[in-house]
Amino acid sequence: MIQGPLTEANLRAHVWPLFSRVRQQKAIYLANHSLGRPPDRTAADVTQAMDAWYRDMGEAWQEWNALRDRHRALTAKLVGAPRADCIIPKASAGQGLRAVLNAIGSDPRDKPRVVASDGEFDSLDFILRVYREKGRIELRLMPWREISLANANLVVLSSVQFRTGEVVDNLPKLVRAARSAGSLVLLDVYHHAGALPLDLGALEVDFAVGGSYKYLRGGPGACWLYVRPGLIDTLRTLDTGWFAKENPFAYERPDPPRFGAGGDAWLESTPPVLGPAQALAGLEVTLELGVERLRAWNLAQKARLADLLRAQGVEAAGAGEDHGAFLTVRHPEAARISAELMRRGVKTDARGEYLRLCPDILNPDEELQAAARALGAVLAGA
Repeated sequence: MIQGPLTEANLRAHVWPLFSRVRQQKAIYLANHSLGRPPDRTAADVTQAMDAWYRDMGEAWQEWNALRDRHRALTAKLVGAPRADCIIPKASAGQGLRAVLNAIGSDPRDKPRVVASDGEFDSLDFILRVYREKGRIELRLMPWREISLANANLVVLSSVQFRTGEVVDNLPKLVRAARSAGSLVLLDVYHHAGALPLDLGALEVDFAVGGSYKYLRGGPGACWLYVRPGLIDTLRTLDTGWFAKENPFAYERPDPPRFGAGGDAWLESTPPVLGPAQALAGLEVTLELGVERLRAWNLAQKARLADLLRAQGVEAAGAGEDHGAFLTVRHPEAARISAELMRRGVKTDARGEYLRLCPDILNPDEELQAAARALGAVLAGA
């Protein structure tokens, strides 16, 4: 697709034509950290998956399962999973967390002790709090820099913080310490996968959850749970179903149940089939361009936008390598400011007091200039 480093000129020539539909939008889109913009091919892929239903009816499962397996293989390549079956398709990251909680907490006599950062995204945070209220787990919440492994069965932590974009810089040390302490580690890599290089196998983390909603441009529903080799072959979860059987379409009922091989034993009941179809095009673009090159381009764009904002009297955090893909501007009325920017044709978002701005490969420099002027004007009138 592109040889050498990314530039605006070669992106315009080789990548922007793949996104002609979303590039018709008039607004400046700086919420790429939230809902990613899909390639044109995504609609065709979903149509093809639907065509299999119309054409083949019950036999469409052959094509749907092939889509699922390709999605697993490409995701494994992206995140450094040692085996494709270590990637378990899920409809949400929260579904992946529940599968883990219902694996380590399957014995009602042994309540899991969970430690999590107080900066987890709402979906995971809410599930953890509900499990605690239902008496299913013991839960301690603390700032990510102060995570304590003492007496913990499971540590839940985002590798990139969703409010601030901070990159957790001690992951290898934390994972090694957890292993020494007998604790399992689950990472939320939603703001990591596709935006920063990631090698889950080398990290030797036990579990991870992520998905295609953001940087992988695959929309909602195309999520996954990673379970490392060793655990995936021995640990079993109560979140199961007939697709986890040894031979789902044989309709046998052995007692005790017999599970599929490897990661297939972590599948559930009848799955949604369009998620993998809608995720493939964005995933393939990301892999073709390469996460390392995308990261280098994003760092340059963040630095450029931060400089443009500074010229408007606005200080933004997150331009360096110690942050993920977006900048933040801290303001007590961040949500109101985001709404005002939208009225001016600049799409951002806010999480608490953090206004988040994320340029990407589809944002030309003139959009960054216009966005900086718009935010400067809004804050000058605040």
